[in-house]
Amino acid sequence: MANVNYNNIFVKKIIQNRVMQHTLFWSLSFFVLLNIFAYGDHLIKADYIYATLFHIPLVLVVYFNLRFLLPKFLSKKRYWFYFILIVPTLSMIAWFSQFMFERLVDYIFPGYFFISYFEFQDYALFTLIYLSVSTLLKMSKGWFELMETQQQLNQLKEENLNTELRALKSQINPHFLFNSLNSIYALSLDDDVVTPKIILKLSELLRFMLYETSEEKVDLEKEIHHLENYIDLQKLRVSEKAAIRFEKEGDFEDLKIAPLLLLPLVENGFKHGIKGDVENAFIVIFSKIENNEFTFSVKNNNGIVDEVEDDKYKGIGLKNVKRRLSLLYPEKHDLKIEADEKTFLVSLRIQL
Repeated sequence: MANVNYNNIFVKKIIQNRVMQHTLFWSLSFFVLLNIFAYGDHLIKADYIYATLFHIPLVLVVYFNLRFLLPKFLSKKRYWFYFILIVPTLSMIAWFSQFMFERLVDYIFPGYFFISYFEFQDYALFTLIYLSVSTLLKMSKGWFELMETQQQLNQLKEENLNTELRALKSQINPHFLFNSLNSIYALSLDDDVVTPKIILKLSELLRFMLYETSEEKVDLEKEIHHLENYIDLQKLRVSEKAAIRFEKEGDFEDLKIAPLLLLPLVENGFKHGIKGDVENAFIVIFSKIENNEFTFSVKNNNGIVDEVEDDKYKGIGLKNVKRRLSLLYPEKHDLKIEADEKTFLVSLRIQL
């Protein structure tokens, strides 16, 4: 693993350092051609001069390709123009190479008597090879940079997603606490004897929220048990005439779900139903597991909300659930809200 990481760092340094890239490329090229063009078993000064001269037209064509042909045509997907211009480029560089070794070299280095071993088509072949290699290397570099950028974007996206999820999860606790404290305050004004029981239940619920929901997923059984505690708390503060049922079907063991995802749905049912219509108040909560598909619904009477809550904070629970579902269960959930004058129904299906 250490070697893999070291190699990745080395590759990234080469990709990011342009001078190092070009130095490595031309050093390797000079070493290869120097040994190919050597006159004997031992390298002499003439071999170095010959290899240097041979590189002059190759350097010209490579940088003409990198600085002009690739950015102007190939990068802009003007492929036909690129390949059409390759032909005269090859011809001019091949002609210049042949002219240099047949005419100019004797005037520049008169004492060495260099002999040209190549014809026009040989110089054109060398030119084509260097053009192709430089193009492939440039495209490979672009691919590595694209992959690195994509990796950084994915990492940034994941960090932003986790940040947003943490913010949404933390939003539930104050909202739930705000509603519960309102109810405790109202009961305390009447010196109600159930107030201590409500405070105890509330502390148990807050303990669950603070210490058992830090993970990305929690046991579905614990989440259901948490809802049962919440319902028990609500029963202490509503009329005995209200009909409250929590029905369960299936085996909830060994299944995970995002924490605090169901609480806002139940809380919404109590807030808009039970406390708003004492005579005909009801709430039916249904949960079911079948083939790893979790079905959850909350149906309640459509009463009048008696919460002391500003308009700008209303609907936080359902909006929160919708956003978390879209982030945590994309394409794996279905949330429906149906309402009429008498009833309000929220139904949720999640593929766990």
